[in-house]
Amino acid sequence: MDSIRIRGARTHNLKNIDLTLPRDRLIVITGLSGSGKSSLAFDTLYAEGQRRYVESLSSYARQFLSMMEKPDVDAIEGLSPAISIEQKSTSHNPRSTVGTITEVHDYLRLLYARAGTPHCPEHGIPLAAQTVSQMVDAALALDADRRWMLLAPVVRERKGEHVQVFDALRAQGFVRARVDGAVVDLDAVPALTLRQKHSIEAVVDRFRPKPELAQRLAESFETALRLGEGLALVIDMDAGQESPSAAGGSALPTIAGRAGALDARAAPQVFSSRYSCPVCDYSLPELEPRLFSFNSPLGACPRCDGLGTTEFFDPARIVLHGELSLAGGAVRGWDRRNPHYFQMIQSLARHYGFDVETPWQDLPAAVREAVLQGSGEEEIAFRDEGAGGRGVVRRR
Repeated sequence: MDSIRIRGARTHNLKNIDLTLPRDRLIVITGLSGSGKSSLAFDTLYAEGQRRYVESLSSYARQFLSMMEKPDVDAIEGLSPAISIEQKSTSHNPRSTVGTITEVHDYLRLLYARAGTPHCPEHGIPLAAQTVSQMVDAALALDADRRWMLLAPVVRERKGEHVQVFDALRAQGFVRARVDGAVVDLDAVPALTLRQKHSIEAVVDRFRPKPELAQRLAESFETALRLGEGLALVIDMDAGQESPSAAGGSALPTIAGRAGALDARAAPQVFSSRYSCPVCDYSLPELEPRLFSFNSPLGACPRCDGLGTTEFFDPARIVLHGELSLAGGAVRGWDRRNPHYFQMIQSLARHYGFDVETPWQDLPAAVREAVLQGSGEEEIAFRDEGAGGRGVVRRR
């Protein structure tokens, strides 16, 4: 049905009117004071929509809800459950929006928290947590004619020799680990290159899927999740030991085990007990309304603090004359007429090896970025000469 049909509406000062309103449209009801705007929108349409919704609930739930008076109307067709938004005055608070003033934002937060599916913003992968029983069911649905290995990722693409990691695994009773895609005995671990990234997974269990292994797999998955901080891998032992990174693929590909059998002959299957991306480890806590509130520290954008605006300077307004050099006044206040700031520019020139007489537009992009945005963590020696000609070197 594409319209709402009202027949014989007599609520309050409505005079037995018939009206047809299109659905899925923004409709404004206007008129003089006392002409029946509120009687039609609130006391008729909203009251009937609320009544029909409440009647669909159990008698136990109905006792906690307040009911409006049944409207005086012959018939209303095509009406869905309705929401009424309280009218409020406007506010100049920067955190006040149309959504907060009308309270629509509260309903949307609840909807997203209860019915939403989070996704990784980088890879678009749904972030869905799994229970141990779901993981066991997925593992038992694997090909029973092949051998499988359950792994716990303990080091993911991190530089170092990781001697302490191997010692800790041995102390916990583990016998094998997969290092950069190759399974090795922990008593004969090869020396790792210090400045190279490595991935290490503890071998928790090896199995062929059988129903009688359910209890053992549940305990193994719990161990793997504890070691892997909520992540566990299952690989096909008969498909070779090559790591995905060595084959040119992602370190951890797709979330698996949602439902049905798994085909994991080429890549490890990833199981997660938390809302996290298996590729980049982006994670979220369990969905709740506060996550969708820009007035809450949990939901506010870390860049703008939930205000929706950020303050920054425009380089085009800082550098008014790009054809001039820094010494000649490309940036007002940083030239020779201001000794303190010009000494800082000269220190930058010595550090980065550029000439202060070079026109700004001819300087390398990296130099212009350092002048405007700073050097970050890079340490620079600044020479500050006082009126007596003595110089003091400060590192910043």
